[in-house]
Amino acid sequence: MSAAAEGWDVIELAGELSRRGEEFAMATVVWRQGPSSGHQGSRAIITATGQLHGWIGGACAEPVVIREAQRVIAERKPTLVLLGTSDQFGSSVPSGMAVVPISCQSEGAMQVYIEPVLPAPHLTIVGRSPMAHTLADLARALGWRTDINDGPDFSAANLNARSIVVVATQGHGDEEAIEQAVAARPVYLGLVGSRKRGTAVLGYLAERGVASEQLDLVHVPAGLDLGKTSHTEIAVSILAELVQLRSVGQLGASGRTASAAGMGASGTRPSRKGAPGADQPAAEADQSEAVDPVCGMTVAVGAASRSLEHEGTTYYLCSAGCRAAFESSPASYVRKETRC
Repeated sequence: MSAAAEGWDVIELAGELSRRGEEFAMATVVWRQGPSSGHQGSRAIITATGQLHGWIGGACAEPVVIREAQRVIAERKPTLVLLGTSDQFGSSVPSGMAVVPISCQSEGAMQVYIEPVLPAPHLTIVGRSPMAHTLADLARALGWRTDINDGPDFSAANLNARSIVVVATQGHGDEEAIEQAVAARPVYLGLVGSRKRGTAVLGYLAERGVASEQLDLVHVPAGLDLGKTSHTEIAVSILAELVQLRSVGQLGASGRTASAAGMGASGTRPSRKGAPGADQPAAEADQSEAVDPVCGMTVAVGAASRSLEHEGTTYYLCSAGCRAAFESSPASYVRKETRC
């Protein structure tokens, strides 16, 4: 196979890896001094695990290129490497070029450019609120692959360990969406809502038997803490957190964000209670509202709300967790509501 044909095969593989969301490094021979077995224009792909695809040179060059490529992937910085014996170059090496002396019987030399290839992140947003659509628009402006799903339409079938998921259902099926998403163990899973709301959701899922190590992956609240903000600013704060985590390598192919017991990567996340879009479900203008007797949250009265009757009165609950709590001890919550 010719070097040109090998090069096209490498380009096709690069496209496939990018579509799968995998990080890798591309190595290209930009100069050679015979009798090196590498040729100018030869290309190879090196994965984060050290697998090499393509041709970059013989047994002397390959281990060095693989090692340097893995460093490039980790540091996310390209490098230009000069391979040869230490006495071949003298003082003629340009500043900033990495020189790696190798002892090969061929006595050849090569200059290899190694660059990291970071595929566009894949963001999945679950929810239909204005904040969810704003977040999708902002992410697409950065070139991120972005899907937005209404809660009932969401499926975790297309998620994997490199997926980024933001659940912004805001009271409309939070538990169901988190339960589906967490099973895929995405690199990031955030819930839009206050810390109190997050505690209720995660507590309900824990009672359903979802493993604690899975629930520990959930960031609540999603996004950087900007205080009381609008739905547009909440979207900005979430994307800012994702960009920050990606810039330090925590959203890479092998990186996983740290999230302690539903906390974000920073470890502390003050609640955004009262912020537009944080706790409150999006209510249609022609719908009336009711107060959840368990948590005190305002919920829209409609077909999608979790309602039940008790002693002739209809109560509206924000979530499956609150409904289960009310059903287990309705008298205590009815008395609580009466006192209020």
